[in-house]
Amino acid sequence: MRMVTLGLIFLVFILPSGAFCAEPSGFTQQDRELLLTLKVKVEEIDKRFEQIDKRFEQIDKRFEQLDKRFEQIDKRFEQVDKRLAFIQQILVAMFGVFGGLCAVFVGLLLWDRRTFKEMAKREALRERSRIVEALRRYSEKEPRMAEILRSLGLL
Repeated sequence: MRMVTLGLIFLVFILPSGAFCAEPSGFTQQDRELLLTLKVKVEEIDKRFEQIDKRFEQIDKRFEQLDKRFEQIDKRFEQVDKRLAFIQQILVAMFGVFGGLCAVFVGLLLWDRRTFKEMAKREALRERSRIVEALRRYSEKEPRMAEILRSLGLL
């Protein structure tokens, strides 16, 4: 009976806790194949991410090139602005010179006109006095001329 009890104890305690109840601890062939396919897919994903990283780097380089071009364009605009400001200053100076020349010309014109007018007036008065003097001298010899000059108030 002792054998029977020992057999029963063996069956009750040792067998269920042993190999019959425990799951196999090692990987099966199917598990290994799954791990390999997962590893391959992860490597493919890594490659894709590397390609995406390279593309991002290329895009970054393009953006840097665009930034440089924009900086060059900004510099060019600044140069054009400076040139336009310089041209504007030249135009203002030219208009100033032109206005000054016009003012001088008008002043010279008025001065010349006044001077010419006074000189013409003096010359005309001299000429008139000479003519009147000639007519007076002629009227001394010609009585009819003297009468005409008296009627005009020149004698």
